[in-house]
Parts: sequence; C-alpha cells; structure tokens
Amino acid sequence: MSEGKPSTGKQRQIAISEFFEKNKHFLGFDSLHRAIITAVKESVDNSLDACEEERILPEIRIEVSRLKGDRIELIAQDNGPGIPRSSIEHVFGKFLLGSRFHAIRQTRGQQGIGITGVVMYSQLTTGAKTRVVSKVEGDSSAVFVDLGIDTKKNRAIKSGEIRDIWIDDVTGEEVSHGLRLQTVMNAKYQRGRQSVHQYLRMTSIVNPHATITLTVRDRDGGIIDAGNWPRTTDKLPRVVTEIKPHPHGIHLGTLQRMLREAEERKMTSFLRHNFSGVSMRAAREILEKAGLDESRQPRRIRAEEAQLILDCFQKVKLLNPPTDCLSPIEDLLIKKSLSKAIDSRFASTVTRDPQVTQGNPFQVEIGLVFGGDLAADSPIEILRFANRVPLMYQQGGCLLTKALESIDWKRYGLEQPGGRGIPKGPAAVLIHLASTNVQFTSEAKEAVAVNEEVLEEIRRALLEVGRGLKSHLKKSSQRKKAQEKFELINVILPEISRKSSQLLNREEPNLAPIITQIMNAVFCEEELGWDKERRLATCDITVLNYTARARAYTILAKWPESDYVAMENNPLGGRKEAHGLWAWRLDTLNPGTSATISFSLSGLSKGQWSDTDIFFRGNGDIIGATKIDEKLLEEMRNREALSAAEEEVRKAESGIGPLAERAEENLRDDPEQESTPVDPGSLDWVPNQEGGE
Repeated sequence: MSEGKPSTGKQRQIAISEFFEKNKHFLGFDSLHRAIITAVKESVDNSLDACEEERILPEIRIEVSRLKGDRIELIAQDNGPGIPRSSIEHVFGKFLLGSRFHAIRQTRGQQGIGITGVVMYSQLTTGAKTRVVSKVEGDSSAVFVDLGIDTKKNRAIKSGEIRDIWIDDVTGEEVSHGLRLQTVMNAKYQRGRQSVHQYLRMTSIVNPHATITLTVRDRDGGIIDAGNWPRTTDKLPRVVTEIKPHPHGIHLGTLQRMLREAEERKMTSFLRHNFSGVSMRAAREILEKAGLDESRQPRRIRAEEAQLILDCFQKVKLLNPPTDCLSPIEDLLIKKSLSKAIDSRFASTVTRDPQVTQGNPFQVEIGLVFGGDLAADSPIEILRFANRVPLMYQQGGCLLTKALESIDWKRYGLEQPGGRGIPKGPAAVLIHLASTNVQFTSEAKEAVAVNEEVLEEIRRALLEVGRGLKSHLKKSSQRKKAQEKFELINVILPEISRKSSQLLNREEPNLAPIITQIMNAVFCEEELGWDKERRLATCDITVLNYTARARAYTILAKWPESDYVAMENNPLGGRKEAHGLWAWRLDTLNPGTSATISFSLSGLSKGQWSDTDIFFRGNGDIIGATKIDEKLLEEMRNREALSAAEEEVRKAESGIGPLAERAEENLRDDPEQESTPVDPGSLDWVPNQEGGE
C-alpha cells in the first residue's frame, strides 16, 4: 500500500456488536475481576429501572457460583414486569436499542449497550448461551429461551424456546411476574472494596426502596459470601418526566436536523414548541438578534442562519429547564440508608437545588457520617454515585473525588496532610450526581468527566455538610466540657455545703444562685423521640439559663419539611423562616430557669429522623446551638422565591395558574396576538452566585 493512499480492497462496514466484540474493554469487561461486577451491574440497573417504571417495589436476587477454571455462573432475578416474548431477542440481543437513549430525563442506562454486552461476553468467553425466563403478569405461563448473538448482523439467535409454569427455586411458589437471567462467563469473584458485595451494598444505600440479596457459592455448593439488604422505605422514587432539549445544550448539527424535521410553520412556534426554557419573549429576541423574520419556515433556514440562531441562544436570558426530569434520593432517605449500612454516631446530609450546565439539569446530594466503628487512622470511605448507580473504579480520575479533595477538611475536624487530597478520619462521604446527561470519562461509565459548574456545585454541598460536622464536633466538645464542669460543681459544692452546715450547725444554703454564677452559660439540649401511639416523630428543645441576668432568644430548628412531612402539636406556634427551618421567640428567660419548645412531625417512620441542627439569634453564645448566619438564610429565601417564580411561569406556559388566567384575559382583549400565556422576562433565571468557603 503506497503512502497517503488508503487501500479499499479490504475495507468493510462492521456492525456495532462486532466492534464491541473486539473492544469489550469499552463495556467494562477488561479483566476477570471486573467482568462479574459489570455483569451484575447491568442486570441490577435493568431490574431497578423496570420495577420503578411499573411502580413495583424491587426485589432483586443475585446468585454467583464458581465453576471449573475461571468460569462463573451468574443468576439475576427480579420481580419486575417481565418482558413480552416478542421483545426478548431485541432487549438482550441488539446493541444501541436502549429505550432511554434519546430521552432527556434521569436514567441509569444511557447508551443501550448494557445487558446485551453481558450476553455477548458470555458467548465470547465460554461459548455458552444465556438462558432468559420472563413472566408477564396476566400471561398463563412464562417464556424460557436460550439466547446468543450474531455479531455481524447485530441480532439475537434464539433456541430452545418453550412456555411453561415458572416455579421459584427459593420459595417453591409460582412466579406471577418477573425476569430471570442465567449465564456462564469467564470471571473471578473476589471480596473487598471492588467486589459484587460492595457494589450491591452501595446500590442498596442509594436505592432504599429495593430489597437486594446476594449468595455466592464455591465449586462444592457451599456458601462463601452472602449479603441481605432489605428496603428501608416503601416510597418509590418519583416518576421522572421527559423534557425538551434546552438551547444551551444544543449543537449545530442537532439544530439543523430539528429544523429539517420541523412541522411548525413559523420560527417563533418552532423555538417555543421544541425547546424548554424558551418563552415567546425569548423566541422573538433570539430571532431579532439573529436578524431573522419570525414568520420564516424552519425548513427553509440555511446552515449559516442556523449558526446565527445557535450563537444567539447564548445571548438571550432563558428560563431553567424543568427539573421534574430528575429524581433525587432526598436527605432523610440518604441519612437512613447510610445509618443502616455504616455504624456511625453522626450523619449530615444535603440535597442541593437543581442547577443547569450546558442546558442539562443536574442535582447534587451529599451524605457524611462520622464516628461509630469507622477507622480513625485510615482515609475516609468515598461512596460515588451517578443517577443512583455506584461508581466502583477510577476513583482518582473522577470529578466527584476531585471536588472532595479540593476542600480543606482540617477546618471541619478531619486530618488532611498537606491540606489536599483525601482526608483521614472516622468518616464516610456519599456523593450522588443526578443528571439528564452524566458525562462519563469512558463508555464503561466508571468516573465522571470534568465540568467546572458541576464541580463547584459539589464543592458547595461538601462545604455545607462540612459545616454540619464542624458544628457537631464543636457542640459535642462544648457539651462534654460543660457537663464535666457541671457535674464537678454539683458534686463538690453540695458536699462542702453539707459539711460546713454540719460543723456550724446551720441550715444548708440555696446553692442555685452560686452554681448559676459559676457556670455563667446558656445551654441548649434537644431530644428526638417517637410517639408510638400517634406515630409521630417528636422533638423537645430545652434552653437553660445559667447566667446572672435574664435572656431573650429566637431559637431555630431544622426539620425535614417535604410534601409528606407536616408539623403537628406545636403549642408555641412560631413561624417558618425558610424551607425546613422553623423559629420560636423566647422573650424572657430568667436566671436559673429553663424553657422547652416541643413539636411533632407526621409522615415519618420510627428512626427516620434521628438528628437535627439548632440555631439561635440573640446576644452571647448558647452551648449546644449555633448562631444563625443571616446572610446564608437570606440566600436560601432568595433561591426559594426564584424557584416559586419560575414555577409560576411554567404553570402559565402550561395554561394553568393565575398568570395563565391573566394572559388568557389579555388574549381575549387582543385576539390578533399569538397565543402566549405570559411574558416572563422579569422572571428569567439568574445563575446562583453563592460563594465558596
């Protein structure tokens, strides 16, 4: 072959399945140890997605059996809706057929190559076919079929298909609906941090609605490893809604394709109906800046004009895309799941407000646990997740890890030699990134790629839980010292008083004023409990004044406010300061006296609320409470007001709410104007400017 002139004689187009057959490392099958984890991961992801879409509480069973040599048999079974007979070969035998590939919403799988890769890898390494059993509710029997893959044609090869009653191996009962996959592959099972056991443990933390079991057997059938992670909630993740693409995330080629396929007759209608965040005001401004007439037909837009439109997308203020395409885990469930998986004394969690990067909505959640049986002299455990899926490998090259390493953890009570890197201490940190488009570093989806906006949002969340840890350690230290002082005074002084009174034959004096003068501090103690009869979570906050003068404070408490949690039995009333923050005014707290604030919460289960933060306004310090940061509180209120304003605009554009009613009245007054519920120009989204450390 001469230089610079490619040979065409042997060139041919290959199927995507043939490509992955020769490049299986792209799918995560690059070693025997990782092969079994990847296979389990793809099976579990599919099971969780299928169950959630049908609103079924998942029950997933994983069985691994060692065979001769490096062969392993994997069985994955769920109680999902099953797969219809006509769809089995497409789901398990065709690459790039993911039903969620083009959907803009939070999903575990994105490429549509997962479970087919398991079937292909099994066939490639052992020559074995994969047995699939599927039962759809309402069918009289289940489908049993063996599958292979024709990699040249990218399609499944079926054999041995029968219909029969499916009896569960464990319960001995007939299965009403579900799916079972049984395959043999070259792989090695190992224990440790990078193992099937650890993957399922992590999966159970971010999927608290699922029950997951693991059984691992040796060649003789003996159990060598097992795990059982029962669900901690019956609440399924909220249903995510598919959204339209946002202009900030569109490329020129995509815009040109959308213009060619458009059915709208006018460019204003095209922009409003095909993109999220584009109001009539924004559509007109985009076209005006691009120098295009509103009445132009989308199909007649030339390439250079499409480029002008794309450039103007960045010059016009646009609303954030809707965030109902995301499904966060939520603070309470993160805290409960972490407490179940890790024995600790303290847990701090935060679910940040949704943000947008390059037109893609994303949301960050952080959980931090401290103390308990966690090792104090080792690096903290980092639990990384993307769309509720554990990230097991490439920790050092992951954006989530880089964000954690960028924090000065010494300020928050953890050791960090050099002020950078992974800190040491009895702690574990969970980082969850939920997004409609998680950018991974490779097809194997093992690490998140660098994105400055996402990095900064994760940093803000980490700083927030870091402040919670610092406050906890400070509060614990203050209380310990104060308790020691209080116990010392209450033991020694009464004994001196008693002995002195006996010697002088006098009545013992009242020591309360003296003890108050010596202690000279205000204390705050909170106690969380559970009212079994009324099924209410209870909270009692007691403030004790051990100073020589009267005090006045506003006490604020964090509570897990949500759509299903309501405040009950709140005799002192108070007021709401911000989302999840309630305030009570204590006007007069005389020396040597105390005041108790009590309230209850409905909608929680026992043990679901085990920790809270107490803040205060007023002069001096309160041991056991933190002075409220008024600047941070104002930022919280501003974000809530902005979110409410955006929601009103969305309701208006959907034809509901007071703004829509007002726009409809305007439209009746001026029937010639194009239908647009409201001009939301004054309510356009402004990026959050919250500072860092």
